[in-house]
Amino acid sequence: MSDQGYRVLLVDDEEDLLSLWKLRLESNGYEVTTALSGEEALAKLALINPHVVLTDLRMPGIDGMALFEAIRERNKAIPVIIITAHGSIPEAVEATRQGVFSFLTKPIDGKELLEETEKALQFSTGGGNASPEDQDEWRRDLVSKSAVMEELLSRAKLVAESEATVLIRGESGTGKELLAIAIHRASARREGPFIPVNCTAIPETLLESELFGHVKGSFTGASRSYAGLFQSAHKGTLFLDEIGDMPLHLQVKLLRVLQERKIRPVGSTQPVDVDVRIISATHRDLEEAIAEKKFREDLFYRLNVVSLELPPLHERKEDIPLLAEHFVEMLSAGSDKPVKKFTPEAMQTLVDAAWPGNVRQLYNVVEHAVALATSPLISEDLLHDAIKQHQKKILPLAEARRQFEQQYLIQLLQTTRGNVSQAARIAHRNRTDFYKLLNRHHIVPSLFKS
Repeated sequence: MSDQGYRVLLVDDEEDLLSLWKLRLESNGYEVTTALSGEEALAKLALINPHVVLTDLRMPGIDGMALFEAIRERNKAIPVIIITAHGSIPEAVEATRQGVFSFLTKPIDGKELLEETEKALQFSTGGGNASPEDQDEWRRDLVSKSAVMEELLSRAKLVAESEATVLIRGESGTGKELLAIAIHRASARREGPFIPVNCTAIPETLLESELFGHVKGSFTGASRSYAGLFQSAHKGTLFLDEIGDMPLHLQVKLLRVLQERKIRPVGSTQPVDVDVRIISATHRDLEEAIAEKKFREDLFYRLNVVSLELPPLHERKEDIPLLAEHFVEMLSAGSDKPVKKFTPEAMQTLVDAAWPGNVRQLYNVVEHAVALATSPLISEDLLHDAIKQHQKKILPLAEARRQFEQQYLIQLLQTTRGNVSQAARIAHRNRTDFYKLLNRHHIVPSLFKS
């Protein structure tokens, strides 16, 4: 493993030993930050987000074990190596039993120091020869430095390496789909497709056909088969967003797919094998939905093998400046003009705002401000206006037309209870054209019959 760029936090109250160890680690390519106390180490932890921590055991105030406990509260994935001049077997056993990565006894042999640091790095990064930047490639869309997000992402990385079904919870706009994409990228399925499905955006009468597909001839005019999104996600990941809004009759079918690993397209008697990992997400309280009989308890337990909770933006305020500057750079990409900067007062306005719409709202506000800023600086007043005038985006014409057409056809078939001839007459279309329209939107008329 190349050591270039890996961050080490080194903690000891003896300055001469600290300098000696720092020199040894730096000569091997590590980026070393030092702290003379546990208190200083905790202050620096969030700033540098180290890959490994080496700390003396005996220190005034926060000692090595107390520092380890505090680090574990913030991020369980950072390995901690304890160094002591008072190394005893019972102490070492107890420390490692509690989760300390390893135990070194003073005087430390330089070679042993490097070997233990290397082992800890292989543990925290999953081994290999990738650089820190490459190691973080899987999470590139999740801009963060807050302790709460780092802890979440550490858990997500561990989960990604398994085949466990994941339920992502969090308010709207927190980035649940981005986290699902990151898990997919970090998984063994990364070369396979990632297929997102918004269970709210697709009308209930279409959802079954969209998920499971339909076969040619399953209804009059069905001139071709449609594979459906489960088959599209074969060997990859299917992301079911807003799973809490899935109708109960489809929850039963989804449960069967999770149990049997087979789907049955609409109109087919033959099951089709699928190899798909399911990641689902919701902003709803599913336990409450179960109590109200709106969500199946057995499906919940199938989906909730591992639960990850995305924090709202107001709980990760230290990420706001980072996110805002990242969005400005994104919005300025391809322009030959200098990237706009926030005044200190403007940045404070962003940090102090409530952000009920979370990261999505922050992006929209920054986009609004960048578009209206007439100077290289984004002012406080401009942001106040942007926050006040935060509006829903207007859809592109093609997407607006598609949505209207789909809703129109659904309404027609609901009115005629699936009678295609009658629906085509109302629409002033001949039957052949009308069936082509239904096919284009994967609409199965038989699902509308009472």
